Amino acid sequence: MSHIRKRLSKPATESVVKYTSSLPFDRRLYRHDIAGSIAHARMLAKQGIIHQEDADTIIKGLTDISREIKQGEFEFKAELEDIHMAIEAMLFELVGDVAGKLHTARSRNDQIALDMRLFTKEATTETLARLRQLQQSLVEMAEGNKEVVMPGYTHLQPAQPVLLAHHLLAYFEMLQRDVERFNDALKRTDVMPLGSGALAGVAYDIDRNFVARELGFNRVSQNSMDAVSDRDFVIEYTAAAGICMMHLSRLAEEVILWSSAGFDFIELDDAYATGSSIMPQKKNADVAELARGKAGRIYGNLVALLTVMKALPLSYNRDLQEDKEALFDSVDTLLASLEVFSGMIASLKIKKENMERAAGRDYILATDLADYLVSKGETFRNAHGITAGLVGYATEKGKALNQLGLSEYKRFSPLFKNDVLSISTKSSISARNITGGTAPQQVKKALAKAKKIIGEPD
Repeated sequence: MSHIRKRLSKPATESVVKYTSSLPFDRRLYRHDIAGSIAHARMLAKQGIIHQEDADTIIKGLTDISREIKQGEFEFKAELEDIHMAIEAMLFELVGDVAGKLHTARSRNDQIALDMRLFTKEATTETLARLRQLQQSLVEMAEGNKEVVMPGYTHLQPAQPVLLAHHLLAYFEMLQRDVERFNDALKRTDVMPLGSGALAGVAYDIDRNFVARELGFNRVSQNSMDAVSDRDFVIEYTAAAGICMMHLSRLAEEVILWSSAGFDFIELDDAYATGSSIMPQKKNADVAELARGKAGRIYGNLVALLTVMKALPLSYNRDLQEDKEALFDSVDTLLASLEVFSGMIASLKIKKENMERAAGRDYILATDLADYLVSKGETFRNAHGITAGLVGYATEKGKALNQLGLSEYKRFSPLFKNDVLSISTKSSISARNITGGTAPQQVKKALAKAKKIIGEPD
């Protein structure tokens, strides 16, 4: 870092060095930094800005450094403030002064913008793969239990019977929106900023499109000041990650509820549960509970990023160093959550009898009674009131709806006929045979569509 401080009359204090260093966390960008440097060196040689022999020497040195870091043999020196300087300093040690030619026609400002885009592209691709894995687990669980009936809830109160597969596929839909969000964000991440220099571009005849092709970018940035100061792509990943973690947190809450003694709808596989330090009988849904908590980490990271960016003048400012830990933590948290959820969902034991028993309680067919009266010519508002009175009567008598006789039904409306006694959870579910409904025919179609989306044969 000595050449950077030549303008200054005294060295930085130890506390300043420690305070300004990003090496403890940006070292994980080494692969991206080295890939960008190799592509840059190739371009400089192609354009005749440096000799081909020098480029070859630089590239060999960078390849050796990459291998050393990967094998854990590289010494990250505390006095070198970031991953760029750490790699450059080692390159000087390996190849001598020719290393100084590598930084021709670039700045650390466009260099870090490139590294962050390469990292975010890679993270997004991995996120999409893990989203697909979780979607597959949901589809397989739905397919294996497509005839299981359970209570659907509003306000966490039993509302209407649904198929378990329909319930699980609701989460498939949420995750599909996440897939679309990440794919959309990836388009704006896939922009190559190198060549923007510190902020104004560079005074060399470089070939930015060559570098873009070398690194797998579809296009190059169009404004050098925006390119070095833009972190929208970091914010977009974190925002999409926050929404995705919200979806996982909702699923986590269902897993926690369903595995509790009060519901007893599922049993977690032992590999995805924990015990208690004092109560031997406990089997806790700690994986799901942690996911609920970890959602807050990503929300916090998003707010932190937005706050860092909210008043930055163009172009680069050191505030942007604060983007890395927030992004890294969001990526790590989301990827780990998606991985454990895929296994947890795939290994759930469904307690079919308990679900179906619960679907037959709590007057869950009341809406079907109202619909029945409508089919006989009653207005829905009147039918709603009649059914509410009927439920109140049954509650007072301590009877379930299927324990009422026809004469009792007729006390509330003469429109009730003998066929009212045939209303069941099965008929209720079958009646909702509209696109998006819980009827078996619709769930079958939804499963086929989901399988097509994730590339499984129907």
